[in-house]
Amino acid sequence: MFGQLAVLTTRQRELLDAWLPGATLVKDHGWGLVQTTVLQVRHGGEHYIVKAGGASDGHIAREITAHRRWLTPWTSRRRAPQLVRCDEEAKLVVTRFLPGELVLGHPSADDPETYRQAGALLAAFHAQERAEDPDHEQRENDRTLAWLDKPHRIAPEVVAEVRARIACWPRVASTLVPTHGDWQPRNWLVHDGVVSVIDFGRAAMRPAATDLARLAVRDFARDPELEHAFLDGYGTDPRDPEAWKRTRIREAVATASWAYQVGDEAFEQEGLRGLAIALE
Repeated sequence: MFGQLAVLTTRQRELLDAWLPGATLVKDHGWGLVQTTVLQVRHGGEHYIVKAGGASDGHIAREITAHRRWLTPWTSRRRAPQLVRCDEEAKLVVTRFLPGELVLGHPSADDPETYRQAGALLAAFHAQERAEDPDHEQRENDRTLAWLDKPHRIAPEVVAEVRARIACWPRVASTLVPTHGDWQPRNWLVHDGVVSVIDFGRAAMRPAATDLARLAVRDFARDPELEHAFLDGYGTDPRDPEAWKRTRIREAVATASWAYQVGDEAFEQEGLRGLAIALE
């Protein structure tokens, strides 16, 4: 089967033919916006997920790091897929298939219990490791300025406002923890009422509050009860008010810029709205 998939490199096809000989394709789970192929396949009576990165992909390496370093609190409870095989150089990962439906678009997306479980899962993930980093804020500022230097449709006066604010932000040390990087319903599964986690291509050490940024723009904004349930599950609120303002501005700039570059207009508009709110 893998020899017929043009989206895979020759090396990826060779590895998969060796790891899962005779596997059959069940479903393509890719989003179609980035150079990452996500396939559900069947081999030997079991289902697996194959993730393969393209030439410019930077997600697979982070996915492998997450599996090797941070996922035990979830995989030990079958709340995240278990790693089967991987090859970082070939940008290839195979995990066991985790049953469930995406919370995004599912009735569970409006159920506070979903967010309570998601909060508890995230708290266990964040609690594994802590590190003080005196340079994190500066790196994030530089990254935001770099986004503003690339093509986007953020209004010039808004760009000027963001640049002016960044110039005045304090250079303080940050406490970093393992973060998922895209913590939201499209990366949660629900099965028999139990929430699980997928997609670790943005996992990295960051401030804990950054994992709440995407929830705040969408889910918390449309229903405050979901935010209350999430924080109840998490156990506390990791958001320092001033650092949270900076996080929301950076997140909105990155969202609007990235979405424009990949042609996701709805996500771009979400970033632009989030930036307007964050600057108020």
